[in-house]
Amino acid sequence: MLRPLVSIVTPVYKDAEFLAECIESVLAQTYTNWNYVIVDNCSTDGSLAIAQKFAVKDARIRIVSNEQCLPIIANHNHAIRQISSESKYCKVVFADDWLLPTCIEELVGAAERHLSIGVVGAYSMDGQAVLWAGPPHPCYRAPGYEVCRRTLLAGTYVFGTMTSLLVRSDLIRKRARFFNERNLHADLEACFDLLQESDFAFVHQVLSCCRARPQSNTSSAIDFESIILGNFVTLVKYGPIFLNGDEYSKRYRQLRWDYYRVLARNVFRIRPSMFWRYHRDTLAAFDEPLDWRLVAAALIPEIGCYLTHPIQSIGRVSRWWSRAFNRSKENGFARSQG
Repeated sequence: MLRPLVSIVTPVYKDAEFLAECIESVLAQTYTNWNYVIVDNCSTDGSLAIAQKFAVKDARIRIVSNEQCLPIIANHNHAIRQISSESKYCKVVFADDWLLPTCIEELVGAAERHLSIGVVGAYSMDGQAVLWAGPPHPCYRAPGYEVCRRTLLAGTYVFGTMTSLLVRSDLIRKRARFFNERNLHADLEACFDLLQESDFAFVHQVLSCCRARPQSNTSSAIDFESIILGNFVTLVKYGPIFLNGDEYSKRYRQLRWDYYRVLARNVFRIRPSMFWRYHRDTLAAFDEPLDWRLVAAALIPEIGCYLTHPIQSIGRVSRWWSRAFNRSKENGFARSQG
């Protein structure tokens, strides 16, 4: 009996250093009924040539070369739209990540155990530690509604990245735009959308590996403090759907204050205007204004922490200001060269 077809997708942008390892991990899968589309977003580092070399050797690999460079989330939308119309499942693997040999086999096996399952997750590794917080073993399937509730209330993160997930293809096809291009953490938002109409399964194994590197989506998330922002706007959008009024109000106050404490900390880091513009515009996309009064209020406990631990604070602030000064010099040099 022929097993379900899986469409594998890799969006690529200047990933020549890691792309071959990523593709080889797909070729090494024990599950063999797949097709693979690699979408190159106008790379200038040889990524396209690497992908083409593999496509010549394996007819299951197809290359799409963008005519113009797209923003990161827009390119992810473009890439995931390339899945086969005959596929039952979609497996994204980012170009700087890789899959363990049994990854697709284990994920598909879990998905096939129940018709209601729309998303399957698993543990991943970053080279040093196991990532994500899966449901307690031996539970493999949970109602999507309950998974979303627990995520919003407790902040536990079971989804990982798209590299660690398998998604039912029909749920992708029915959406004109799979990822919200205004949200750097659009994968989290997509999971909440999918789990309104499907269940979540989890394989208690490490099935993929990821790496953080400069200019990657993960590094940008850390630099822009977008992780807590993503959690906050996800609560704003989905809290009223999955939580009752009291639960939502309590969690909203708590998470909003945590978020503004992070913003207050970044006041001392002398962040550039693009940092504040990113937070303002992302909040606005969810009808949530950036409240400078709350930033000011959150500065008070931050100042108290600095005064309580003056030596550590002086060292930390000195490092932040040195980086800000270096950024300013680099930007000034770039403008003078332009």
